[in-house]
Amino acid sequence: MNQPNSTPLAIAAPCAGLRIGDLAPDFEARSTVGPVRLSAFRGRWLVLFSHPADFTPVCTTEFMALAKEAAAFEARDCALMALSVDSLFSHFAWLRMIRDRFGVEVRFPIVEDPTLVIGRAFGMVSAQDSDSATVRTTFFIDPKGVIRAMTCYPANLGRSIPEMLRIVDGLQAIDAKGGLAPANWQQGEALLRPPTHDLDEVLGAEDATSWFLRDAGEEN
Repeated sequence: MNQPNSTPLAIAAPCAGLRIGDLAPDFEARSTVGPVRLSAFRGRWLVLFSHPADFTPVCTTEFMALAKEAAAFEARDCALMALSVDSLFSHFAWLRMIRDRFGVEVRFPIVEDPTLVIGRAFGMVSAQDSDSATVRTTFFIDPKGVIRAMTCYPANLGRSIPEMLRIVDGLQAIDAKGGLAPANWQQGEALLRPPTHDLDEVLGAEDATSWFLRDAGEEN
């Protein structure tokens, strides 16, 4: 049986420099749950995140926290997928250690990327890098395969899982209601209304800000 070779299927350059609004490069690779292909997740949300290495302290805390919140992502019809340069067998050994030591099972797929080809395709590492020691990047991909948000943390700072959930909530609410999510927005709160593009409405507004800054408490 042929094994996936971790080769991206839709890139032209070794370092794509992806931006919000780009289509996420497709790839097929081995993972802890078997072969995975990114495009197979079309139709639902996907959080694709990289970590510097297995058996590292910050990454271990992140994976335990994400595993504990996996049901919360699933409730949002959002899958999780991790990526690192470590081999599949290193992933297995790490997950076994996490389960045996902390009683937490990590069931979302962890993809192996030993040649950095996927990391380079997503711009997580540059073409000149020989390892991913500084990589802690997250891509929030919508059901059409479009990158809707990205975050990047240094290796010595762990991600906030509540913030990852908040980003998913915000993007889904924006798509459903067509509004804008203000600072510190949380699920269930009102969205801001988009500003008017009509000069007469701007000049006729009750005050100098009400044409572009609607109070977050207003109905959407």
